[in-house]
Amino acid sequence: MIKPTSDDGYLFYKDMGTLKDGVDKYYKDNFFMQEVVDHPNYDEFWQKRDLLPHLKNINHAVMTVGGWFDAEDLAGPLNIYKTIEKSSPKAKNTIVMGPFSHGGWNYDSGKHFHNDIYFGDSIATFYQKNIEQPFFHHYLKEDSKTAAKLPEAYMFDTGKKEWKQFESWPPKQTQKVSFYLDNSGTLAKNILNQVAFSEYTSDPNKPVLSSENYKDMNGFTPKNYMSEDQRFASYRPDVLTFTTDVLDSDVTFAGEILTKLKIASTSTDTDFVVKLIDVYPADEKANADKPNVVYGNYHQMVRSEIMPARFRNSFEKPEPLTPNKEEVVNVKLQDVLHTFKKGHKIQVQSTWFPLMPINPQKFLENPYKATKEDYTKANIKVFNSSSIEVDVLK
Repeated sequence: MIKPTSDDGYLFYKDMGTLKDGVDKYYKDNFFMQEVVDHPNYDEFWQKRDLLPHLKNINHAVMTVGGWFDAEDLAGPLNIYKTIEKSSPKAKNTIVMGPFSHGGWNYDSGKHFHNDIYFGDSIATFYQKNIEQPFFHHYLKEDSKTAAKLPEAYMFDTGKKEWKQFESWPPKQTQKVSFYLDNSGTLAKNILNQVAFSEYTSDPNKPVLSSENYKDMNGFTPKNYMSEDQRFASYRPDVLTFTTDVLDSDVTFAGEILTKLKIASTSTDTDFVVKLIDVYPADEKANADKPNVVYGNYHQMVRSEIMPARFRNSFEKPEPLTPNKEEVVNVKLQDVLHTFKKGHKIQVQSTWFPLMPINPQKFLENPYKATKEDYTKANIKVFNSSSIEVDVLK
């Protein structure tokens, strides 16, 4: 474990320099880290370590449990469940997703918070008594040949803050809805101006931070950023924000999220970070357990993802951008079950530091070995025809 030089974790990463500098200084003799750096693409090294192709011919009961705020493996439970559904459709396959961080379903904290957000009392205990215990009791002590009396998907709505039950995941009772990223800053239901665009400059030497929790950056895995207030990013000129009007009724996103960015960049590579945010009303009440948190206009991050432009067509064979040419970069976010009560925002940015290493914004065979001289600014356009496609519960 590397000892931090300060409680301010940002200071450590800032002083470290490039990813190459950090690896050379701290991980020179670490075999696995050297392997990671030597394999920046989805090549044979990573393909051999992929669990999903091995999930075949499953004929026993499976319950996959995950947390909506699992910073270490949010994708795993969702993809395992979906893969078993496809490869072994007759398997007794169940998925459970709660408002947990990594392994949070194993212990109870009474009042259940993730970072600043309160989700209810004794949620892990509810899971253990009402989901986990009935599952094991049925299949181990009653009848392994029949299905337990549990729903196919037991999912926690992180907006309404309550458990929901579904016969499948994503739910069948949804419809695809697209919102467009208009250059007025509006998250619009229609393309208002096909040729217009939003624009920002991404400077890798002045990156957008992934969090304001500087102490958390020193941890093995930062956990709190996944529901953190994003106002610190919203106010930056190199972050695009698109907002709906204040909602007049609840809207529940239940399932998959795909952002279809149509962009043009002066650089040959860059990252795109997309955040789905729930904006609280300006008069949101305070919480006595968090007296220093301002909940009025709180920008709660609901889901987020990063996509290097180099991988827009293939994770195995990266390609450079053609400067100033319009390109499509799809950013697939992980699934969500969240009811928006008052409003929501989409943010687009190109750095997410120090959660993710800074893209030099210059196409390299191995960006992990970029030097400071490789770093270049990029002027980026995001066209109005860009959209976010979501599953909305009917």
